[in-house]
Order: sequence, then C-alpha cells, then structure tokens
Amino acid sequence: MSVPTNIVEGSGQRSPREFARFIRISINSACELEYHLMVSRDIRAIKSADFESLSAQTVEVRKMLHGLLKRLTTPGINIKPNDSNLTN
Repeated sequence: MSVPTNIVEGSGQRSPREFARFIRISINSACELEYHLMVSRDIRAIKSADFESLSAQTVEVRKMLHGLLKRLTTPGINIKPNDSNLTN
C-alpha cells in the first residue's frame, strides 16, 4: 500500500522536484516490500513460487518508478505533477 500511496501523494505536489521526492520514497518502499517477501518466503509464510512471482512484479514496478524519476529529473523536460504527458 505504501508504494501507490506515495505516488498519489506526490502527484498532488506543486513541482516535479517535490513529486520526484515522493517517487524516491515509493522506490524505497518497493525495496522494503521485496525484503518483506524474502522474509515471508524464509519463514514459509508464502510458497517459493509465489515469492518468485511477487518479487518479479516488485522489481518491474521499481524499474517503472526509476523511469518516471528519470523523466521528472531530466533538465529541460517541463512536467508538472498530474500532467497527462507523464504517460506518453
């Protein structure tokens, strides 16, 4: 829940720099989630196959967040939070 919550909170900010800060927090939350998945697997709360699938999805989300962060922090690109250009 923390990853999407931070993205939504960040999208309400006034500048790309502020939005980028929340994207960084979301990336950190995704890393934390990956650790929780490892612990869950290690204590056998989830099956290894479930861990593999969920971990791969978490890595994919983290890659997408890094791409968004790069776009937000690239000089010369004028993107405002809630800008429809974020999806293009």
